Amino acid sequence: MMNIDVLSIFPEMFEGVFGSSILKKAAEKGAAQYNVVNFRDFADNKHQTVDDYPYGGGAGMVLKPQPIFDAVSDLKERAKSTSPRVILMCPQGERYTQKKAEELAKEEHLIFICGHYEGYDERIREHVITDEISIGDYVLTGGELGAMVVIDSVVRLLSGVLGSEESHIQDSFSTGLLEHPHYTRPADFRGMKVPDVLVSGNHKLIDEWRMKESLRRTLQRRPDLFEEAELTEQQKKWLDELIKLNE
Repeated sequence: MMNIDVLSIFPEMFEGVFGSSILKKAAEKGAAQYNVVNFRDFADNKHQTVDDYPYGGGAGMVLKPQPIFDAVSDLKERAKSTSPRVILMCPQGERYTQKKAEELAKEEHLIFICGHYEGYDERIREHVITDEISIGDYVLTGGELGAMVVIDSVVRLLSGVLGSEESHIQDSFSTGLLEHPHYTRPADFRGMKVPDVLVSGNHKLIDEWRMKESLRRTLQRRPDLFEEAELTEQQKKWLDELIKLNE
């Protein structure tokens, strides 16, 4: 079972997320366990203040180190975990990818720190966290929404969570490419027909069609992915043919 702890001053934001859909099923199946902690509870002052003005002046408030340090220490002690991945959700962090999700899915204990205000005291970065993650080049009000995104993408990779073990393997980005188009019944909807190959029953041709469409969609929408994608010789040949058609 993966233990997932979240530090947030707005713990109520996670109630619907952890109690719905795949994340709920993961908990019911014993694949993941969630715990959301309000780190105000660890503040060492009677007003439970967790932020203060920045040294050197400037706009905004900065999260103090003490509540975060003490909260993380408490979570480690409770879980008897000596080396959890402690993840800071931050616009300055590394760009989140499917590869990172697969990496985190191998861990037993994840701790997410969701901040607010202008930023974090730098000592939190230097002495507490193991990873800084950004889900995109934009700024959110706090780290909660970003943490939800990361947690969802990780938990769905855990064994037994999805109905089919092949589901996440075929997802966009899992292969380094965008996923091929999908169709379902009816085969003819208001004159719009499903490609003949998909109802042919020829699985070899279906697999080829799906791969070609995956290459086509990636070329059209995210050609930058080809810079790191590891293509077979056959895939390279199909890609060259697609490029020539688009010239």
